Amino acid sequence: MRIAQVAPLYESVPPYGYGATERVVHYLTEALVALGHHVTLFATADSTTSAELVPICERGLWRDAAVWDTLTHHVREVEAVVQRAGRFGVVHFHTDPLYFPSARRLPCAHVTTLHGRLLPADHGPLLREFSEAPLVSISNCQREPIAWANWQATIHHGLPEEAFGLCEDPEDYLLFLGRMMPEKRPDLAIDIARRAGVRLKMAAKVHPGEKQYFEERIAPLIEANRDTVDYLGEVGGQARIELLSKARALVFPIQWPEPFGMVMIEAMACGTPTIAFGCGAVPEVLDDGVTGYIVDDADAAVDAIARLGAIDRRRCRTVFETRFTSMRMALEYVDVYEALLEGGSARDGGVRALSVRG
Repeated sequence: MRIAQVAPLYESVPPYGYGATERVVHYLTEALVALGHHVTLFATADSTTSAELVPICERGLWRDAAVWDTLTHHVREVEAVVQRAGRFGVVHFHTDPLYFPSARRLPCAHVTTLHGRLLPADHGPLLREFSEAPLVSISNCQREPIAWANWQATIHHGLPEEAFGLCEDPEDYLLFLGRMMPEKRPDLAIDIARRAGVRLKMAAKVHPGEKQYFEERIAPLIEANRDTVDYLGEVGGQARIELLSKARALVFPIQWPEPFGMVMIEAMACGTPTIAFGCGAVPEVLDDGVTGYIVDDADAAVDAIARLGAIDRRRCRTVFETRFTSMRMALEYVDVYEALLEGGSARDGGVRALSVRG
């Protein structure tokens, strides 16, 4: 099958540090190539891939000081896809929906994975206008606000089995990993670690739009809790994997409808349990008492830290291998591609990934 993967241009594929969508596109692309498909990746020129790369811009737009208007580059990407669309059987979009008008005129099948939060007031009118557009959700929770859209499947993210190794002898620290944004509640992560008496390492990116929040709300907390908190900034590559694998637990005190939560399965692949608030897709991803603890508030999170010894890190890894590998993800996407190429629908009403509880 000849497949095009169209990535957002904010980060390279894969990204250095933060960038869950670009990371998923990388894992999916590599798995599809391994399955024998001919894959073309539309992404930044500094991307690394086994597929054929069509470079759109020199580097990730968020890392290019000369770039101010990211929209212009994504418009160029749409045109690059349209010009080459006759070469593909399926075009798989992972970007903002700028291409929807052009997709109606593509000479091939297409599908879109929506990676972000869906808002009825914003996405509702768009998806009613383009009601024929085939969509994939990354969790059942994500699709609920617009359940009537043309959903083909829910496909949970996956990781290569060899990318993260099991660590059975962790060090004595908790980890907050991701992005410094109010909805992810880094302030609560600090409070939870302080009350539990366990050191917290924070490896988090500060986007320009969240700089004021960080400087006014989080930086003072870090300074006031220097005996508890190590702020590492954005961490990528092998250092990021080591942080995840050696942590006693990942702390994920989100207070928003998280569409998936990639970092939870990255931790799971290392055998590291997650302590998470039960928002968004968390109950779909975590098996409470098996791969971590789903809690309601900070008090319950502190209690859960005291119970981390009951979590079997080998069991965490086993659940990952069963539910969240990139090969499983790729095979499910191939099912969707084949159904669309046959002129039918891959609609299945829900997630395909297996759940292991026990």
